[in-house]
Amino acid sequence: MRMSQFFLPVLKDTPAEAQIVSHRLMLRAGMIRQAAAGIYTWLPLGFRVLKKIEQIVREEQDATGAQELLMPTIQPADLWHESGRYDDYGQEMLRITDRHERDMLFGPTNEELITDIFRASVRSYRQLPLNLYHIQWKFRDEVRPRFGIMRGREFLMKDNYSFDLDKDAARHSYNKMFVAYLRTFDRLGVKAIPMVADTGPIGGDMSHEFIILADTGESEVYCHADYLDFTTPDAATDYESDLTPIIEHWTSRYAATDEKHDVARFEAEVPSDRRIATRGIEVGHIFYLGSKYSEPMGARVTGADGTEVPVEMGCYGIGVSRLVGAIIEASHDDDGIIWPASVAPFHVGLINLKVGDADCDGTVDDIYQTLCGAGVEVLLDDSDGRAGGKFATMDLIGLPWQMIVGPRGLKTGVVEIKERRTGARQELSIEAAVAAVIASAKA
Repeated sequence: MRMSQFFLPVLKDTPAEAQIVSHRLMLRAGMIRQAAAGIYTWLPLGFRVLKKIEQIVREEQDATGAQELLMPTIQPADLWHESGRYDDYGQEMLRITDRHERDMLFGPTNEELITDIFRASVRSYRQLPLNLYHIQWKFRDEVRPRFGIMRGREFLMKDNYSFDLDKDAARHSYNKMFVAYLRTFDRLGVKAIPMVADTGPIGGDMSHEFIILADTGESEVYCHADYLDFTTPDAATDYESDLTPIIEHWTSRYAATDEKHDVARFEAEVPSDRRIATRGIEVGHIFYLGSKYSEPMGARVTGADGTEVPVEMGCYGIGVSRLVGAIIEASHDDDGIIWPASVAPFHVGLINLKVGDADCDGTVDDIYQTLCGAGVEVLLDDSDGRAGGKFATMDLIGLPWQMIVGPRGLKTGVVEIKERRTGARQELSIEAAVAAVIASAKA
């Protein structure tokens, strides 16, 4: 993509309403623009990141055997009356009356709707286990939306729901999602620690939040420092095998959000030099629901003995749009964003230092075509601006690599490449620089 054709409305100054790093940088980098309080338009740069995160989430869900569908944003209130949650949920739920005076709502979550889908189609234990998920926009009418997309009212979320015959099978489904979440966040370039958490309005009797440690997080969290060194399960993990050893390893140290924090236990179990007491950003939450929804809504199956039983359920959420902000909070410096390569909007920023110079223009075009032909995502700065401004913009938007082409280097046949994360620079021949960038994109 050529910068001259790309809609990238970067800002020099930080808007006054931006209170945390991710909000400031997303506005300045031209990733989002506010449409209303807590509601944002995703501009091209931000949307590219959002879609990459979504795809990694999707791939890891599919690897577990979960099946994707798409449920509507607007739901009938009757289903929520059945479960008993319509009056309990509170003012965060946006209630709507349509033109026929039917009560509707903008879905903040989908337990009722997915249970209705299940009960209409599944009758026998032979159709279990079943796990259905979708990635859909949701709305929660926060009383005080703030921190940009981190606590917005409209957000993109992956939520899925497992259905099993009994508690043992349901626990296995829970374990599968636990492992899938570890893998998902690792691929996104962040360390997310599973912590015992409160179930809140979702319900159930077992729950873990996946937390990225960050000073700007909304929750106080407490954990053992060993978690920072734990190794994520690899892609060869067999989800149909017994996953208990992995779960036991990842729950073997103290880790809890403030609602579940036990001071005495924390101090007894964690040596003083290994205690982490900080803030964290919730990016995922998993729940074992049991029959909380299947019982009142009549989601039953016939077992092998011919007896009808309510299915055992679990639900599992990942904040896809929130992850964009969380990754920035975990990966930035004074100059701007530092994207992990897996979610970067482009892999390399190609900078032409002297637009209009025949040698620079020709070399840059050749490099651009070669990189694009090799499947590397390139943002070419072909603007007629000053070098300092070009460097500042590239640092701000945080692409993993920069390649700088200027007349001085071309006289000796070299270009410069810079790794954004480390700031390391080196001058290489054009061929070597192109090969290095291609190799980094395939790593």
